Amino acid sequence: MSTEEKLEALRRAVYQDNILRERLLATESEQDALHAFCRIATEYGIPLTAMEMITSGEEAYAAMKRSTNGGGENSPLLAWEDDVYEMFIADLKRS
Repeated sequence: MSTEEKLEALRRAVYQDNILRERLLATESEQDALHAFCRIATEYGIPLTAMEMITSGEEAYAAMKRSTNGGGENSPLLAWEDDVYEMFIADLKRS
């Protein structure tokens, strides 16, 4: 299962389990938020590691940058984070 598939499964779980949602949101206050997030996801049966989260974000950002031809003057502004954890938490806060 790819990291994106795992994160999608975690999103679905969050919408069905408010306790999981609150636990994941609480990771923001942890000293090592990403590792805490991954530990909780793994406890819920969705094994995630910090390295795969980091790598997934970097790969997605690189692909987006390539698709905009390196961000030249005629390319759209890249207003996207490569931090998958931060994006996931921001999604939780919006919903």
